[in-house]
Amino acid sequence: MTVRPLRVPRRTAVLGSATALAAALMTACSSGSAETEAAAGGGAASDAGGAAGATRSVVHARGTTAVPEDPQRVVVLEPLELDTAVGLGVTPVGAAVAGNITTLPEYLGVTGVAPVGTVPEPDLEAIAALAPDLVLGTETRHAKLYDQLASIAPTVFIADHAAPWRENMGLIAEALGRSEEAADLLEAVDARSEEIAAEHAPSGTTVNMVRPRDETTLSLYGPTSFAGSLLASVGLSIPEREWADAIQSDISPENILEAQADLVLVTTTDVEDPTTIPAAIAQNAEAFPDVRLVDTSYWVSGVGPVGAQRVLDDIEAILADRS
Repeated sequence: MTVRPLRVPRRTAVLGSATALAAALMTACSSGSAETEAAAGGGAASDAGGAAGATRSVVHARGTTAVPEDPQRVVVLEPLELDTAVGLGVTPVGAAVAGNITTLPEYLGVTGVAPVGTVPEPDLEAIAALAPDLVLGTETRHAKLYDQLASIAPTVFIADHAAPWRENMGLIAEALGRSEEAADLLEAVDARSEEIAAEHAPSGTTVNMVRPRDETTLSLYGPTSFAGSLLASVGLSIPEREWADAIQSDISPENILEAQADLVLVTTTDVEDPTTIPAAIAQNAEAFPDVRLVDTSYWVSGVGPVGAQRVLDDIEAILADRS
């Protein structure tokens, strides 16, 4: 049983003429003063480019930033930030796309979001051209760009993209002024997980999620990863091993038997194409009695509350099929 893939829309152009971009950048950079140090006893630092009107102080990986009470033009540079914003009812004006895809994931169901480069390499000119009033990024990926981003608009960074997604989601929601709504989304994920666990009782069933990287590398994902945490939340068990950065562990095809489990999930961009199952698994069919393809756009790239519900959809369908 496989899960039908989603069709990804064509990339939307975002860059205008060089003159327009330069003008946008100058406008963005002149809309406020440079970031200042927070004063002792509770004074807050503020990024340049903040929108006029009421602001809130948000403490993040780079200090404290004054952000608009209700940001209207948000640019996100991390998949979790994109998914969380959409889940909270905020459609960003711009988003960086993941390095392994070319456009925004269709599972989010939003349109009109302009790509602004890739997650590893955001396009500063494209960001400035959108005249954002808030930029969300990540210290582990975008540290060198912080000052430039902060000159365009108030900028908030989560510390580490590999940190537990729920914790990062909390800071993103705070920056967007929607913390209560975020708590509701997480409660919905938990409630759904409990329902699936109660209905299908998969306790004792082992599972491994395998992401083919290239011909020489396969990644296994642990229980603290995004997808791994959801698998664990319904009662499935991921076999113990040492996890790099507490999230994943890479193996070579020669060591494929390390991925053995009652259920093996292989991420792919086309869940209808069985040829995307790694040859090492296909050639050892007796060791892998139940292999399912799952969509990488939300099992790997689409970290967040919207993607979590899609992952739970797949888990529920797979467990029902195994019953």
